[in-house]
Amino acid sequence: MRILIIEDDKEAASYLVKAFRESGHVADHAADGLDGYAMAEAGDYDVLVVDRMLPKLDGLSLIRSLREQKVETPVLILSALGQVDDRVKGLRAGGDDYLPKPYAFSELLARVEVLARRRTSAPSGEPTAYRIADLELDRLSHRVTRSGQEIMLQPREFRLLEYLMKNANQVVTRTMLLEHVWDYHFDPQTNVIDVHVSRLRSKIDKGFDKPLIHTIRGAGYMVRVGSAEEGEE
Repeated sequence: MRILIIEDDKEAASYLVKAFRESGHVADHAADGLDGYAMAEAGDYDVLVVDRMLPKLDGLSLIRSLREQKVETPVLILSALGQVDDRVKGLRAGGDDYLPKPYAFSELLARVEVLARRRTSAPSGEPTAYRIADLELDRLSHRVTRSGQEIMLQPREFRLLEYLMKNANQVVTRTMLLEHVWDYHFDPQTNVIDVHVSRLRSKIDKGFDKPLIHTIRGAGYMVRVGSAEEGEE
């Protein structure tokens, strides 16, 4: 999932970004309502997590403005205002869920996953699962199987495989992986990608007749059915 956290408390935002990323998701952050509105309107997010009390543009006004612009991304409101009237106002402003502070991250994550599931179940949503030959990846349950055999992946390995499968039969460059899987917008000049691809390949391809993860020399990587061709390893 791609999640946008709109929260002005730096400590709280840092905690949420870290927790969501450790759970295998992509998390971006906006520190005020205006930046959050711009990112939500321009970005392709699965869920928005919005603090109600924000500088420059409060959370409820932000949500109303998004709905007026036909942005239908699900919104979960976080707020210290937890009375019934407060929750009703949040939902009537266009929020899809409302979680009072303090909260347990496990509950927040579960609620976000439910909202994402509702969105991706719609015909126009991003697929909830990918399949290449006998390899299947379910984005919602974080389950990967090959020939019916479950494969246990670490969160980063899951994100790496998800991105490769999303771009199946296309070359995925190191820059693309750094930006979309590691959230880096620079090259750290390490072999971190090669190490993770090697580990992923040992889990996905080892013991199976047909390799699915291919290295394209001088270009990047590709997931596809078939043996290596010229320029591949």
